[in-house]
Amino acid sequence: MRIKEVTLRHMQMRLKFPFTTSFGTLQNRDFILLEAKDENGRSGWGESVAFHSPWYSEETMKTNWHILEDFLIPTLLDQEIKHPDEVSELFSNIRKNNMAKSTLEGAVWDLYCQEQGISLAAALGGQKSKIEVGISIGIQDTVSDLLRLIEGHVEEGYKRMKVKIKPGWDVDVMREVRKEFPDVPLMADANSAYTLKDINTLKALDEFELMMIEQPLASDDIIDHARLQKEIATPVCLDESIHSYEDARKAIELGSCRIINIKIGRVGGLSESKRIHDLCQSHEIPVWCGGMLESGIGRAHNVALTTLSNFTLPGDTAASSRYWETDIIKPEVTVKDGYISVPEKPGIGYEPDLEAIDRFTMEKKTFS
Repeated sequence: MRIKEVTLRHMQMRLKFPFTTSFGTLQNRDFILLEAKDENGRSGWGESVAFHSPWYSEETMKTNWHILEDFLIPTLLDQEIKHPDEVSELFSNIRKNNMAKSTLEGAVWDLYCQEQGISLAAALGGQKSKIEVGISIGIQDTVSDLLRLIEGHVEEGYKRMKVKIKPGWDVDVMREVRKEFPDVPLMADANSAYTLKDINTLKALDEFELMMIEQPLASDDIIDHARLQKEIATPVCLDESIHSYEDARKAIELGSCRIINIKIGRVGGLSESKRIHDLCQSHEIPVWCGGMLESGIGRAHNVALTTLSNFTLPGDTAASSRYWETDIIKPEVTVKDGYISVPEKPGIGYEPDLEAIDRFTMEKKTFS
């Protein structure tokens, strides 16, 4: 397989509802959509999960565009590729920039699977025909608003509720949630909003028998998380701290967490995601797939990855309708009784909606 042409699109889609975390509030989702064509004219699709501002990681949509245009695309164009695992090796001389790398690598995986006539899930070694899904709920104006949202999502059948927290919106809020929903699987996501000075607050969350607390401390830390995990009963889940297989290995050896969230973009692509999955499985560390407010293209990649056997906890890959009035794939991702059925068609399994893609495109550029 040879990549003969790559098109980058600056996309902007408006979320149905504002999404608030400890970082801030997002209403419009700007991202890069990438289409790669091979010598036979097939198209493979990838999506950058970088945000417009560097508050989740140092990468942004603009830096991803730069890295893709000036380094990654020129490196990959017209190279003979026998398997997508080779892409990460081709990019190995370019430091970090994982979200940019993942964008192009994802399109290569899609093309490879179409060429082989197999689904992305099957190519990765997935073993599930449907996946359990949870939902991520941003910080709300009032606790009553939060409880009402959770009630609606429970009625829709979602298997787990993830509630964003920050200092001042944590213990009392989770107490009200647990009081109202005593049996709902529940986790808290701190997005690095705390330090070890807040250890008593984090200990207080043990009362609510949470599935986990996600990334409570600094985004680049695995040392303090190891200390915290020894002090609290709630499993620590690492997100922002894990950018590679090596990060995961060190965190496991240090005892920094009991669970790892694998995000394809954060770790540099599907190949590295699978390596981390296999490592965690060998150490009996369960994993799950986090969401980054993806469109249907990125969501399709998440669905495929989650079919791997050690994804034993519900991920954040909710239905398209949770976020968008109109998604950019056909059919849209749907949830029934808390499950997403895994598509069996070759490639990502969903058809890009070219009309919708054009409607949400702010700018595009083609390289050949």
